[in-house]
Amino acid sequence: MIQSMTGYGKSLVQLPSKKITVEIKSLNSKNLDLNTRVPSSYREKELEIRNRLSKSLVRGKVDFNLYVEITGEETTTEINEIVVKQYMQQLARVANGDPVELLKMAVRMPDALKTERSEIDETEFKVILDAVDNALEALNAYRFDEGEVLRQDFLQRVTTISDLLNKVVTMDPQRVENVKDRLHKAISDLKETVDENRFEQELIYYLEKYDITEEKVRLRNHIDYFIENLNSNTSNGKKLGFITQEIGREINTIGSKANFAPMQQLVVQMKDELEKIKEQSLNVL
Repeated sequence: MIQSMTGYGKSLVQLPSKKITVEIKSLNSKNLDLNTRVPSSYREKELEIRNRLSKSLVRGKVDFNLYVEITGEETTTEINEIVVKQYMQQLARVANGDPVELLKMAVRMPDALKTERSEIDETEFKVILDAVDNALEALNAYRFDEGEVLRQDFLQRVTTISDLLNKVVTMDPQRVENVKDRLHKAISDLKETVDENRFEQELIYYLEKYDITEEKVRLRNHIDYFIENLNSNTSNGKKLGFITQEIGREINTIGSKANFAPMQQLVVQMKDELEKIKEQSLNVL
C-alpha cells in the first residue's frame, strides 16, 4: 500500500515537573532530509533521536521538534548575582537612575543568567523516546491515510488512460483505412497512372512505418504493471515514477505515429491524465 510523504505526528507527555511535547512534520523530498530541534540539555542524545527517525522515515523533508516546558519548581537557570551587581554599578556610573530600572537593564546583559548543566536522567529520556515513537506512529498513520487518497486518484486516472487506449485500439482499423484513402486520393489528384504492385509495396511500407501495434501492447503492459505496484504491500514512489515515464514514452510514440486527428485527440487526453499522475507521484514515499 502506497504512503504519502506528507504527514504530521504529535505526542504529549506530562512528567511531575516537566511537559514534554514532540512534533514531527514531513513533506515530499527525493531523499531523507532530516532537521531536528532539541533543547541544549538533550543535545548529546540528538544523534540517537535522529537514528530512530531515520529507521522509521525512509524519505521526505522531515522537521522534528522537541519541546520541554518546566511546570514545577525545578529549574537549572539562576541569576548570576555577581555579574548583575557589576552591571548595575557600571550602569549607575554612566547614568543615575532608579535601581529597579538598572536591574531590568542588567538582567538583559550577557551572562546575567547562568545555567547549570545536569546529567540527563535516563528514565526521563526513555519517556521522551516513547513520545518520539508515538509521534512517529501518528505520522505514519497520517501518511497511510494520505497514501490511500493518492492510490484512489491514481487508480481512477490510470483506468481512464486504459479506457482511452481501448478506444485507440478500436479506432486503429479506421485510421489505417483513412491513411489508405488519403494515399489513393493523393495519387488520383496527380492524375498519373501508377504501377499497382509498386503502389501496394509503398503502401505496405508506409503502413508499417506508422504501425502502433507494439506501442499498444507495451502501453497495456505498463498500465497493468503500474496498477500491480499501486496495490502492492510496499510503497515505492520512485518505481511508480519510472513506470509513468515508460507510459508517457508509449503515449508520445502513438501520438507521433497516429497521423489521424481523432486518435491524436485521445492521445492528448491520455497525456493530460498522465501529467496529473506524475505530479502526484512526487509525493509518494
